[in-house]
Amino acid sequence: MTKGTGIDRRSLLRGAALTGLTAAAGGLAARRATGAEHGGGEDVSVHADGTYATVPLASDNVRLCVVQSVVRPVDESNPGPGKRRNLNHMLDLIDMAQASGLPKNILFFHEFPITGFRFHWNRDDVQRIAIEVPGEETEEISKKARQYGCFIVFGSYVRDSDWPGHNLSITTIIGDDGEILARHWKARNIKGVFQAGARTIELMTTTIYNVLDEYVEMYGEDEVIPVTRTKFGNICTTAVQREPELIRAFALKGCELMLRTATGGFNHLDVRSGAMHNGIYTALVNNAHSPGTRGVFGDTGGGGSGIWGPGGETLAEARSGFEQPISATIPLAAYRARNRIPDVHWDLYRPVYDRYVPKFGPNLFSEYLPTDLDDAGVYLSDKSRWK
Repeated sequence: MTKGTGIDRRSLLRGAALTGLTAAAGGLAARRATGAEHGGGEDVSVHADGTYATVPLASDNVRLCVVQSVVRPVDESNPGPGKRRNLNHMLDLIDMAQASGLPKNILFFHEFPITGFRFHWNRDDVQRIAIEVPGEETEEISKKARQYGCFIVFGSYVRDSDWPGHNLSITTIIGDDGEILARHWKARNIKGVFQAGARTIELMTTTIYNVLDEYVEMYGEDEVIPVTRTKFGNICTTAVQREPELIRAFALKGCELMLRTATGGFNHLDVRSGAMHNGIYTALVNNAHSPGTRGVFGDTGGGGSGIWGPGGETLAEARSGFEQPISATIPLAAYRARNRIPDVHWDLYRPVYDRYVPKFGPNLFSEYLPTDLDDAGVYLSDKSRWK
C-alpha cells in the first residue's frame, strides 16, 4: 500500500493506464515489462496435466549466443562517461557476435555489462550509476535488436520511479522488434557469505523476497516466478545461484530456456544439475577476465560461461576466461513436442515444507533500506529466525 493513502501500487498503474498515461510511446511495452498488464490476483500458471502455456515458435531451432564480456565498474562520482564506454563496447560485441558464424536469435549478456559492480558502492552511488528501463541505454540496444532481428538479454542495476530509493538488479529481455518484453527482478540475495575483514557485509539490492508483499500487490502472484513466453521459447532468467527450488519452480511453470547470470564466478555443478533435474536448456554467462579493473585482480572469477542441455550435457562452453561468444543451436520444436513439466511427488514432501521456517523472512526491505553493504550487514544481523 502507498502509506497514508489507502491506494495500492497496482491501482495507481491501472489508473494511469485508464487515463492514457501509459498509452504514450512505449506504454504497452512498459506495462508488459513491469507486469502491470497482468492485473495481479490471477492464479499462478502451473498446469495440472503436465503441459505448459506457450506461444507458437518462429522456427524449429533457436540459435542462442552467450556473450562472455568484461565487467568494468563506472566512476560513481561521474558515471556518464563510464556507462557510455561500457555501452559502446556492448554494442560492438553485438555486432561481432552476429558477424561470427550463423545469425543468432538470442544474445545473452552478463549481470552488469553497462554499470559494472563494486562492493564499496553505497545506496546513493548505485542510484546514480543505475540505468532506467526503458531509457537511453535500452533505446540503443533496441536498435541493434531490430537491426539483427534478435532478442538481447542483459542484466543491470536499475532505477525505477515506482520503487523510489530501491536499488534493483534487473534482467531485461528486448525483443527483435526493439520492444521490452520483460524486466525480471532478482528473486533473492544470498546472505551470510561476504566478509570485509572481521565484518559480515550483505547485499543491499532490493529483491522480490525483500519486498514480497508489495511486489505481489503491484504485479500479481504469477510474476514472482516469471516466465516470458516468446516465439523463441519460454524464457526465464535469474542471477540467483545455489537455490535448486527456484529453478524447479521455473520449470513447473514451463521454462524451456533458463538464462542465468553471474558476476565473479559460479558453480558448474549447480548449473548443470539444474538443467538435468528439470529437463531444461540452461545457459550461464559470467564476466570475462577484466584486467585494469580497479579493486580486483583482473582474472578474479572470470570465464566458465556455457550452454547445457536438458540432460546436463555440455552443448558449448567458453574456451578461456577472455571475451568470446559461446553459441549453440537448440532444437526447440522437437524438445517442446515431447517435454513435460517435472514430475514431483509433492505429497511426500509437503509436510516437511509446510513446517519449514526460512532463516530470514520476506519483506525486510519494506521496513528499512540499508544505506550500504555494512549497514545491510548490521541491519540483517539480528533478523535471523534461527539460533
